[in-house]
Amino acid sequence: MSAELRQEVMRRTQGALFMNIAYIGVVNHLFVGLESLGQASVGQLAGHSGMDEAYVNRWCDSAYAFELLDEVDTDRFALTELGRLFLPDVPGSLMPFAVSAVLGAHMAERAAGLMPSGERPGEKVLAERQTVLPWFGPMLEGMFGPFLENEIISNVPAYQEVDARQGLAVDLGCGNGWYLRRLAQRLPNLRGVGLDGFDENIKQANGLAERDGTAGRIGFKTGDIHHFAIDEAADLIAMNRALHHVWDQKENVFRIMKEHLKPEGVVIIWEPNWPKDRALLREPGRRGMAFQNLSEHVQGNHFLQPEEIAAEFEKVGMQAEIFLFGEDREAVVVGRNKG
Repeated sequence: MSAELRQEVMRRTQGALFMNIAYIGVVNHLFVGLESLGQASVGQLAGHSGMDEAYVNRWCDSAYAFELLDEVDTDRFALTELGRLFLPDVPGSLMPFAVSAVLGAHMAERAAGLMPSGERPGEKVLAERQTVLPWFGPMLEGMFGPFLENEIISNVPAYQEVDARQGLAVDLGCGNGWYLRRLAQRLPNLRGVGLDGFDENIKQANGLAERDGTAGRIGFKTGDIHHFAIDEAADLIAMNRALHHVWDQKENVFRIMKEHLKPEGVVIIWEPNWPKDRALLREPGRRGMAFQNLSEHVQGNHFLQPEEIAAEFEKVGMQAEIFLFGEDREAVVVGRNKG
């Protein structure tokens, strides 16, 4: 191995360690605590965050080493500019990348152990790490919420059409409700209900809707694509980065969605756009998609091409239109009832 290649591998390894340290600071509210205190000793930070002081001491050393903290006085720490970027609520927060990195390490370990047998344990692997699950929704919101608001809503006419008639939107697999909440913030006449199978997600979603001031128009409850009931037919049914989770039951899924739509209703599917050409996976913007597809395999899923989704709409008698975003890495497929 050349010295240059070895140095490159070491640099990438340190990048992984950096994200691990940042993750600990995110999930244990250490970044938020230091931002609140301004500067603090280890003991003060431990007391403020409710953490063990010895662990906090070691974390501060690590975060200082990786320039997330500065020592402003003897044994007193403050966030650096870089550390402040991991605060969950700052614009452009780096929090999602820390959560994604640790979740990725978990999925890599599971894939390595399962590969000899071929076992695919399904969605339950997401809940195997207790500190990750509460941050899964915030991770997705941080990664994709601004993209939805800035790129997708204004460029997919169906959203404005549903808003104009004060339509009902149903978000299947809603997670912490970020998709429906952001739709409601941008579309003032929209009503909505979100369904998810994880109680933790529903709790987060309803709390955040109260915070956002959208709880009067939208709400969230436990349910899934196969077992849900709504008081009226939907104007919009959305599946945001969730269809690939039930693709093995696609015939039933598309039938159910069509049956719950009004005659003028639409289904809007947002999925990563899996490339036809493998060479595209070497593009920096698609490398993460390649690893995530391995993670999806552990869960029993795989990423889709938008043409596959459009074909399923046509099978149930709906007209399909494909919109591509983010240098064609993201696909939104709209299915309309015909007639």
